[in-house]
Amino acid sequence: MSFRNLSFRARLTLVAAAAVALAVVAASFVVFLVVRNQLRGQVDDALRTRANEIVNVQGPGEGLHIDPRSGYLEGVPPPSFGGGDFVQLVDAQGHARRTQFESGTLPASGTALKVAKSGRNPRYRNGRFNDARIGGHQYRVFTIPVQDEQGNTYALQVARPLSEVNHTLGRVTILLILIAAGGIAIAGGFGLAVSQAALAPVRRLTRATEKVAETQDLSERIEAHGEDELSRLAASFNTMLAALEESDRARRQLVSDASHELRTPLTSLRTNIEVLARDRKMPDDERESLLNDVVSQLSEMTALVTELVELARGETQPEESEDVRLDLLVDEVVTRAKRDFPQVEFVTDLQPTELYGVPNTIARAVSNLLDNAAKWSPPGGKVEVSVSDGQVTVRDHGPGIEDDDLPFVFDRFYRAPAARKLPGSGLGLAIVKQVAEAHGGGVGAERAEGGGTRMRLRLNGANGAGPA
Repeated sequence: MSFRNLSFRARLTLVAAAAVALAVVAASFVVFLVVRNQLRGQVDDALRTRANEIVNVQGPGEGLHIDPRSGYLEGVPPPSFGGGDFVQLVDAQGHARRTQFESGTLPASGTALKVAKSGRNPRYRNGRFNDARIGGHQYRVFTIPVQDEQGNTYALQVARPLSEVNHTLGRVTILLILIAAGGIAIAGGFGLAVSQAALAPVRRLTRATEKVAETQDLSERIEAHGEDELSRLAASFNTMLAALEESDRARRQLVSDASHELRTPLTSLRTNIEVLARDRKMPDDERESLLNDVVSQLSEMTALVTELVELARGETQPEESEDVRLDLLVDEVVTRAKRDFPQVEFVTDLQPTELYGVPNTIARAVSNLLDNAAKWSPPGGKVEVSVSDGQVTVRDHGPGIEDDDLPFVFDRFYRAPAARKLPGSGLGLAIVKQVAEAHGGGVGAERAEGGGTRMRLRLNGANGAGPA
């Protein structure tokens, strides 16, 4: 199984364990190097001290020399720290002279030959260290130049076995491996515990998502506490569910209201058509009356369907926003309203105003306000339209809206008792409200002084513009 196929919790646990394992292995390696250098450094210091003791012997009859009869190296003082050293001389030809107490001979290394041949060279004055093997055992060797009474240069080699150092390093290595293995195991356990705790909100989110997908219940919510990323994710998911729930509620309400509103004209239209189809001997005047009713009902249904489409389209906001001169747009809408309602006088006060929005939807909202005002105005009545600071105000001089109806005039399909005698679907002002909210604003209605109704459409993001 590849790493990508593992669960997120397993991957998080493995990553945590791998990170700790890498840190433990790196720390163990550093500790090993420090201990190794420390132990070998102590051996090197002891070898240097031993070589200086041998070189500095100055007593009568003492000092390094080679016995001509036996060929052994003599004059080597006993070590002051307990023995265990290996001492020999190497000449420039590579011949080694050991003491009679040594059981073997160090190999004449390249370092020993260089020191013996170039002992006066400052490069070798302080000696050189290297490793060598004698009888299957590893030794640490210190080589330093010396001279006899005739001025011949030799390489003095002092060696000490590294068995104790290697034994100690072996134990340290085993201990570090055990510590690393234990650390990795503990890291895996802690990684698993941390991943379970950290992913608890994700599991709750997953269960909630699966439950919503299975039951289609958008009222499901996730407990969100704290300010961390996962808590904010849960809060965002709750916000999304709330928006979806509200959207679904509005959709269901729209379908319910639309079906209710369409049922009456459809029933009446069907009845009239059945009467026309059944009674072929109907007098001409009655037939003409029924046909006029059918045409009127079809017109109402067409208007209702059109407004339903506008309402649904406004919820999706398919059009992109752009810079809009609100005063010029309102002036165009007023011009059309004058043609549609010649019995009403429109008076305008349009201050230059710019905003960022969708011109078609804004024009539809303003048109609905003007249609509503004209519908309630008596013949020869006046409708006052003003634009200022991103607000469109429309005031009519009709009978006004009752106080009990004011809170509901912008609800879908709401029609006040006095408005049920007039043509309309009850969606025009709902579209105005939708457009206002889509542009970050709002809409309100109030009874005007002296009679009539004043409606205010507020659109955010507007700036006053200078005269064009």
